[in-house]
Amino acid sequence: MSPSASDVPSPPATEPIPAEVEALREHLAPIQDLRTAAQVLSWDQETYMPSGGAEARAHQLSTLQRLAHERFVADETGRLLSDAEAAADGLDPESDAASLVRVTRRDFDRERTVPSDLVARMSQAVSRAKEAWKSARADDDFDAFAPHLETIVELNVEKAEAIGYKEEAYDALLDEYEPGMTTAEVADTFDRLRKDLVPLVDAIADAPQIDDSVLQGSFPVEAQKAFGEDIIREIGYDFDRGRQDVSAHPFTTSFGVGDVRLTTRFDENHFGSSLYSTLHEAGHGMYEQGIDPDLERTPLAEGASLGIHESQSRFVENQIGRSRAFWERYAPMAREAFPDALADAGADDLYRAVNRVEPSLIRVEADEVTYNLHVMLRFELERGLVRGDVDVRELPDLWRDKMDTYLGVVPDTDANGVLQDVHWSLGAIGYFPTYALGTLMSAQIAEAMEADLGDLDARVSRGEFQPILDWLRTHIHRHGRKYTAPELLKRATGEAFSADAWLQSIREKYGALYDASLPQPGDAT
Repeated sequence: MSPSASDVPSPPATEPIPAEVEALREHLAPIQDLRTAAQVLSWDQETYMPSGGAEARAHQLSTLQRLAHERFVADETGRLLSDAEAAADGLDPESDAASLVRVTRRDFDRERTVPSDLVARMSQAVSRAKEAWKSARADDDFDAFAPHLETIVELNVEKAEAIGYKEEAYDALLDEYEPGMTTAEVADTFDRLRKDLVPLVDAIADAPQIDDSVLQGSFPVEAQKAFGEDIIREIGYDFDRGRQDVSAHPFTTSFGVGDVRLTTRFDENHFGSSLYSTLHEAGHGMYEQGIDPDLERTPLAEGASLGIHESQSRFVENQIGRSRAFWERYAPMAREAFPDALADAGADDLYRAVNRVEPSLIRVEADEVTYNLHVMLRFELERGLVRGDVDVRELPDLWRDKMDTYLGVVPDTDANGVLQDVHWSLGAIGYFPTYALGTLMSAQIAEAMEADLGDLDARVSRGEFQPILDWLRTHIHRHGRKYTAPELLKRATGEAFSADAWLQSIREKYGALYDASLPQPGDAT
């Protein structure tokens, strides 16, 4: 049950910030600047940097990230933090000051376990791996990327050992993206989800298939770009504080609430590929643009967790973008943008086509129902890499085997298989589970929002997106990292994390789309 708007706690009353907390904040600000400068260089590497700049960029990023790390874990930070903790004792724990001290302590204790030399080596390895991945994917040459991935895995294991963990090394890596969650909890969530999800996929597969031929045709890139940008502008992404570019793998990066950038990619022969990447990244971007500006240049000015972040991108992509109401509003615009390919396409044609359920090779283009199976596959593989149970050179074959087992399709190339995602080249081992966790959270958030705002579909069909954005700003965005993910989800929805809302929404939506009676919980044998 969602808390009503009147039940949501108001922001704590402004109280004087102790001088010791202000001193800590002033100390942290230039450290955040160094990290942001490194992010600018990383964004440039993914979008505009010529390939010949890779080696120099590796050194530049290594220097900035090492300096930021050294300054953050320095004795001076520890002294200022201890003074701030003493001064903040008794403050409202939800105040900016108390939250800054609490989150900085967590980050400080974690990062101090990681040697600056390891931070620098990881940065160099990642910068080189990104360029190697781009070439390897373009050339379908996993062997060219494998040595870089071996280094990434070795450095992540070294990092996990430095940080420490209770049960397995993957816990330390997962904690960076989803603080407080353990590998065992993710595995248990995925096991329970799989038991309900596989029968749903099987039941849909037995029903007559939806025709999605309307999505195939000629869709000029410039028209796609304009169409997607017009939509996300109306939904709430602010182009005065952001921009969209092209990259090999879509991503969002933030240099502050006034500069949040998206990327996408285009397929001239397929209408949905860029559109849903654009919607997904816009969800991330609106989250970053909605963080309270008072949190700028502090560790609080980020998302609460990657799971919460993914809940925002998946909400925009799926709950909004794959709804019938969305196409009731945007089908006329689509016909105008693509008069040759979509001249006869109606709202129902497009709604049904973009929701076709069919096991596929590419995660970012997967349908709502099978998407989480892609995530489970990646989680199992990288958990094995960290444990030492999986060798990097085995990945292409293991990937094909698991794709066959989970989805019944086998990649014809490594570019469409093990090389399709950028994350491992970024050093981001432990990230993948957050995609599924965020997908589940997005349904809980949608359910709570509808309880407060009424029929969301009616609002979407009329283009009334401001109340939706305002709700997200109030309940999720503005808080940054002031609350943990479980705390934030409970405040926003009144419920603890659960897959129930997502599973129920999938049964209702796809039961109607496929005119099928889909299995209920516990029906699996």
